[in-house]
Amino acid sequence: MNHVVCVKWGNKYIPQYVNVLYNMVKRHTTVPYEFHCITEDPRGLDPHINTIKLPSDPWIKTWWSKLWMFSPDFPLKGNVLFFDLDVIIHNSIDPLFTHNPGKFMIIRDFNRCRMKEWKQSNSSCMRWEPGTMNHLYTEFTQNYQSIMRQNWGDQDWIMKAGKDQITHWPDDWIRSYKWEMVGFKDTKLRNKNGKWFFKKPPTIIEENRVAVFHGEPNPANCSDQFVIDHWK
Repeated sequence: MNHVVCVKWGNKYIPQYVNVLYNMVKRHTTVPYEFHCITEDPRGLDPHINTIKLPSDPWIKTWWSKLWMFSPDFPLKGNVLFFDLDVIIHNSIDPLFTHNPGKFMIIRDFNRCRMKEWKQSNSSCMRWEPGTMNHLYTEFTQNYQSIMRQNWGDQDWIMKAGKDQITHWPDDWIRSYKWEMVGFKDTKLRNKNGKWFFKKPPTIIEENRVAVFHGEPNPANCSDQFVIDHWK
């Protein structure tokens, strides 16, 4: 069974982000799957979305909450494809379910556009088979306070603890919207409604499937035509 999952913790992202992700996945895949949101608060979510209760342990917060997906108690089995909520899917994601079967897939971090040999990872899109990466969670919970102090976020820990099992997606499949699609040197501006926009439109290449909106702006506060056309 194929699963598409996201995590919504706290109030950084309103339910609309989950509902839009659900719709984008539905438009851009022909692969049978089930969609799940892992959250402590399912209010406002589309009733067709399956919800999984996020535990209330002290280390379940901010981006660290994503690590619970690697817990031995995680209820899903099969093939799990994860997306952060600040992405835009605009092309078929069918290959993401089948590329390098059985491998733990993750993005090569977007600093790659400045440093060609950059090997760090970005956890905005991952795929794995539950049960194969449990040590990412069990080792984290044993020493979570120290790990949180020593690492910028979940993806730094994943890179350290899982480095021998990591395989990166093809760079062109999942790209940074502001650094790679628009351009690292472009400047974002605000319109009269307070939304961000970029001075030039993004470059869309055929291989690109997912745009990642790390940092600012998020899709909801970006007025670019690309966002209007696809984030819905």
